[in-house]
Amino acid sequence: MLTVASDIEVLARFGRALADPIRCRVLLALRDAPAYPADLADALGISRTRLSNHLACLRDCGMVVAVPDGRRTRYEIADERLGHALDDLRTAVVAVQTGRTCADAAAKGCC
Repeated sequence: MLTVASDIEVLARFGRALADPIRCRVLLALRDAPAYPADLADALGISRTRLSNHLACLRDCGMVVAVPDGRRTRYEIADERLGHALDDLRTAVVAVQTGRTCADAAAKGCC
């Protein structure tokens, strides 16, 4: 059964999806065009098994959907607004110091 997530749940899922660089790369690739897992794994230079795990996470977070296409499955961004949100986030934070994270990243486990 599908339910509507609260604002906090939605933001937490979005944060979880973006918390891993590979998932970020997957989302950016799918923002450009839908893709099949094998092609996506080759394009990103990662194993299909590793990609499968990240796609499962992104599906669970509601960021991507799997679309049956004959005997194959194609992945795409779940909602075109997510692509716009990714672009907005990507361009909103443009000035960062290399090698720096949050001041208390180690203590709080962030960044």
